[in-house]
Amino acid sequence: MTAQTLRLGDLKRKTEFDLKPNATERDAIAKRLGITGVKKLTFTGSLSPLGKSDWELHARLGATVVQPCVVTLDPVTTRIDEDTSRRYLADMPEAPDAAEFEMPEDDTAEALPETLDLAAVMEEALALALPAWPRAPGIEPVEIAVTEPGQTPMTDDDAKPFAALKSLQQKLNNDDPDSA
Repeated sequence: MTAQTLRLGDLKRKTEFDLKPNATERDAIAKRLGITGVKKLTFTGSLSPLGKSDWELHARLGATVVQPCVVTLDPVTTRIDEDTSRRYLADMPEAPDAAEFEMPEDDTAEALPETLDLAAVMEEALALALPAWPRAPGIEPVEIAVTEPGQTPMTDDDAKPFAALKSLQQKLNNDDPDSA
């Protein structure tokens, strides 16, 4: 894969790209992402002008990745085919300094950088597309309950908002002789 850093100020028209990292580059990406391997990886698309100074990226990410199963640690191979869009805006509003703020509805918009590293965009898109909890075929989710010694652990059913009310209603119905 050749260097894929573009100076946006130098571009005048639509620019197409086709990134296909070699085995060494894929191994480095897998290491940075903390996964077992990246067997195949392509990132193909275009960067187009959007108005006078903004840019829009549309690309197709294709990858075959290997991750450890979250239950057995056996290798799990996953195929990823996903579209990626980004808009790079010259007049991007500043993020507030507050500890809490609402995310904007448009999560594809970013501040216009001086240079754009297409390989970094590809790696970010891959990181976002990875399965969060890969499981080997036939492996069901594992329920883990942890609590203080001598206490009853909370279950998923206990966390449901109306579970306690239903239990109370059943108890009241069983205690009420007129409910029969």
